[in-house]
Amino acid sequence: MNIVLISTYELGRQPFGLASPAAWLRARGHEVSCLDLTREAFDEAVIRAADLIAFYVPMHTATRLAAGLIDRVREMNPRAHLCFYGLYAPVNEEYLRGLGVGTILGGEFEEGLANLAARLDKAPNDPLLQQEPVVSLARQKFIVPDRAGMPDLEKYARVIMPNGEKRVAGSTEATRGCKHLCRHCPIVPVYNGVFRVVDRDIVLEDIRQQVAAGAQHITFGDPDFFNGPTHSLSIVEAMHREFPQLSYDVTIKIEHLRKHDAHLVTLRDTGCLFVISAVESVDDSVLEKFDKGHTRTDFLAVVGRFRELGMTLLPTFVPFTPWTTVESNIDLLDVIARENLCENVAPIQLAIRLLIPAGSRLLDLPDVRNMVGPFDSAALVFPWKHEDARVDALARAISEIVQRGDFLKLSRTEIFSHIWRAANAVAGIAKPHEVKSSTARSTPVPFLDEPWYCCAEPMDQQFVSIGKVNAAPAKADQFV
Repeated sequence: MNIVLISTYELGRQPFGLASPAAWLRARGHEVSCLDLTREAFDEAVIRAADLIAFYVPMHTATRLAAGLIDRVREMNPRAHLCFYGLYAPVNEEYLRGLGVGTILGGEFEEGLANLAARLDKAPNDPLLQQEPVVSLARQKFIVPDRAGMPDLEKYARVIMPNGEKRVAGSTEATRGCKHLCRHCPIVPVYNGVFRVVDRDIVLEDIRQQVAAGAQHITFGDPDFFNGPTHSLSIVEAMHREFPQLSYDVTIKIEHLRKHDAHLVTLRDTGCLFVISAVESVDDSVLEKFDKGHTRTDFLAVVGRFRELGMTLLPTFVPFTPWTTVESNIDLLDVIARENLCENVAPIQLAIRLLIPAGSRLLDLPDVRNMVGPFDSAALVFPWKHEDARVDALARAISEIVQRGDFLKLSRTEIFSHIWRAANAVAGIAKPHEVKSSTARSTPVPFLDEPWYCCAEPMDQQFVSIGKVNAAPAKADQFV
């Protein structure tokens, strides 16, 4: 079979979601082309030659961009079988099938893709009804991802060090899924509290091949690195022994950072450059709505613990929700300034508005069901408006400030100061106290030069038609 795997967005990383299934398919004798449309041109010749075209959709934005390509792909190659796989495929199954997608695969998708290719190979001209489970949580025997033919790591997100040094970043996964049930999380409708591990030796071999390709840093794409702490720590300890100069980053819940406090020193001493944590809010009532498993007090305790250990915490937020008030937004900014986190928080994090996709557990809440509009199949969300128009206006204003600040190459603290003044203006505070250097860290911290965030609506002007991508690689943050 001639197979094309396509990624339209994966947070600035070289997509594991292409490299892993490519290895499975090539091992079975298929010809596989991988197209990462955030970094390379849309190759019409490859599309026209394909028997199977599979779009990887790990998040909302990737799904919308991929769906927008279906008509063009169909026009180029009406005979190819279309497949969507990844987290957002099964929750949008009805919509995608209506667009002509023949196979939908969620959860552990490699085996499903391999079985689909085998069936198509045996009977390419027969009408094909999906036999693979739409969602599979089966334990797979992973093999080393095959990254051949993908854009060089140098074209992807880099780590910016406090001294201005830029490190080439690779990425991999040690686990999938999550054992928690946060209401706003897109993982929950698919994995429903289940997580799966990728064999330690497979992860280490994937890291080795990326180091050989120039990686100086590894991003672990696990939804939560401490879902299986024994497994994960064994990997970073072995990695550090083999590559002592290699740094890395992980994503861990506040709840787990508290529960597994004893493991933080191991992270620090094995080269963990920073830890990302989806804090989401400092309002306990919102955290309860989200079923996050932590409180404001827990977050502040973790901030203090990281400061004590000399570690870097990069918190992420969803500041605009149906329960946000102008006052609670200012409170969030106060906390960030007071805790010296202005440089730790990517400015875009302060503009994010809650996304409610199909299958969201937020819809279990009566107030959410009563507040949202009918499902918008084009936008793939349940739309909502805040009852206080000032809150929605502030979200738009902050989004514009962030984009303007990025264009002008302002520091994170400088952008934060503009956001601070805008929020206070909406609240009617004519002369807010300024964000002083004593309360807002001016020293940079390490971070990836492409913003990490999900569970939020993408900004309007960041939608660029992938179909217009030309020979010049496009930055993935255009497509967030």
